[in-house]
Amino acid sequence: MTPFIQARNITLVFKSKTREPVTALSNFSLEVGRGEFVSIVGPSGCGKSTFLNILLGLLRPEAGEMRLNGTPIAGPSQERAMVFQEFGLLPWRTVRANVELGLELKGIPSAERSQRAAELIKLVGLQGFERHYPHELSGGMKQRVGLARALATEPEVLLMDEPFAALDAQTRDLMQAELLQIWGRTKKTVLFVTHSIEEAAYLSDRVIVMTARPGRTKDVLKIQLARPRDYEMRLTAEFNEIKSRIWEVLKEELTPESRI
Repeated sequence: MTPFIQARNITLVFKSKTREPVTALSNFSLEVGRGEFVSIVGPSGCGKSTFLNILLGLLRPEAGEMRLNGTPIAGPSQERAMVFQEFGLLPWRTVRANVELGLELKGIPSAERSQRAAELIKLVGLQGFERHYPHELSGGMKQRVGLARALATEPEVLLMDEPFAALDAQTRDLMQAELLQIWGRTKKTVLFVTHSIEEAAYLSDRVIVMTARPGRTKDVLKIQLARPRDYEMRLTAEFNEIKSRIWEVLKEELTPESRI
């Protein structure tokens, strides 16, 4: 069976007139099945976010091939949506208007936009906050808006670049649990970049461990934990063993200059 997402021997070099070239990725390969939740961990600067931007279509690699459902990725498309760490909400738009943004750019009629936004606002648990502005929301609420906005155009693939890193620990745990519930309902294909081993183990079907820069695939670990997953399962010996396995692979790539 052809993988839904296929990255084959991706190499990308950042070039500048004022400094030496930096190879972010070198012969990086990855395959993801439709509906799979895959997390990517690795040392800082190893090319995790760079890879997401290639998959999103914002960067073009020097070498290698990126395909979605067998078709080469040549640029941005509404098949792929990104949720960022910085929220990226427009401060002058309400929650509803932020969620509707992609639909508006797509030319969807107002009534249809409103209905779709209402469904997603309910899905992410923000009913009653439709008319609030970003500055009136907590960090977790802002991230829910970002998630709803990403889902609005019904993408095939959801890319998440450390989306919960800026949240406090309690809110982060809550958002992880809610993300799993939303993923269970939507069955989107998710690629999730994180620096947290625990987060990767809790959310994922598989965890990809990358080498230090230039980034390559060092190992792929299958997370054989039953779904649905509750918070209490993080306290089990089985979960801690999985975290230890990921750490054993990852720590070989870490230096004092490159820490998770």
